[in-house]
Amino acid sequence: MADSTQGAMTPDQLRATAQGLRADIIDMICKAKSGHPGGSLSCIDILCALYFGGVMRYDAADPELPARDRFILAKGHAAPALYATLAKAGFIPHDELGTLRKLGSRLQGHPDSSLVPGVEVSTGSLGQGLSIACGLACGLRLDGSGSTVFALLGDGECEEGQVWEAAMFAAHQRLGNLVAIIDANGLQIDGAVCDVCDPGDLGAKFAAFGWKVSSVDGHDLGQLVEAFRQAKAYDGNAPQAIVARTVKGKGVSFMEGQCGWHGKAPSEAEADAALSELAGTEGGAL
Repeated sequence: MADSTQGAMTPDQLRATAQGLRADIIDMICKAKSGHPGGSLSCIDILCALYFGGVMRYDAADPELPARDRFILAKGHAAPALYATLAKAGFIPHDELGTLRKLGSRLQGHPDSSLVPGVEVSTGSLGQGLSIACGLACGLRLDGSGSTVFALLGDGECEEGQVWEAAMFAAHQRLGNLVAIIDANGLQIDGAVCDVCDPGDLGAKFAAFGWKVSSVDGHDLGQLVEAFRQAKAYDGNAPQAIVARTVKGKGVSFMEGQCGWHGKAPSEAEADAALSELAGTEGGAL
C-alpha cells in the first residue's frame, strides 16, 4: 500500500498546491459554462489539508483499499473542488478536468461514486451526507477498522433537518471515528446564511448534541492539518465537529464574499482575470 499519510507536503507546498487547485476549479467551471465556484473555492484548503497534509490514508492505485479513510462531500455541488483534489492525488487524469459537466463525462455536476474512483458516495441532495457518513462510521466500527470518516458540510446545508437527526444519532452511537467539517463561509445561494434561516452558533449546537467541537481558520493550512491530525488521533467516543471559518470565493477577489458566485460560471475574461490573480501576475482584478 502507498501510505498517503507519509511524505506529507510542507506548508509552502500545501499553499502552492491549494492555489493550483483553485486555478483548476476556475478553469474547469469556465470551460463547462456551469458549476459552483464560490463554495468550491471556500473549501479547497480543507481538501488540500486532508489529502496532502499527511492526514487521510488512501491509495489512488487501490481506491477500494479497506484500510483507507473515507471522505464524504456532503455539499456535493462543490464537486469541482473534489475533482481537482482527486486529480492531484492521482485518482483521475488531470486532463479529464476539462470534461466537467460535458455529455458523456464521468465528472458530473455532482459526484457519482459509480463513475469516479475516489468518490465514496454520490452526493448532491443537501442534508444527506452526514447520515451516510454515520452509516459508514458504524460499519467500520463493526468491522473493527481503525479508519476515520470525514464529512464536509456547508453551513447553509446545516439548515436541513436531516443534519440534526444524524448529529443526534452519531452522539447516541458514540461514533468517535466520525469527523464532520463545516465549511462556514456564511453564504448560500439565496444570500447570507443568517438571513435565510439563521442556524446560530453551529459549534454550540453540535456541542449541545454531544459532539466534541473545535474551530479553525479554514484557510490556514497549518491550523487545518493540526486540527485534522488531532481529530484522527482522538481515542474518545464522541463524534467530532470542526467548524472551519472560510470565505466564499476565496482567492479570487471579485468572487470573495459574493453569494452571486455560488452557482455562476465565470466568462472567459473573468476566468483569465481570476487565473492571473491566482498566479500572482498583473491584471488579476476586474
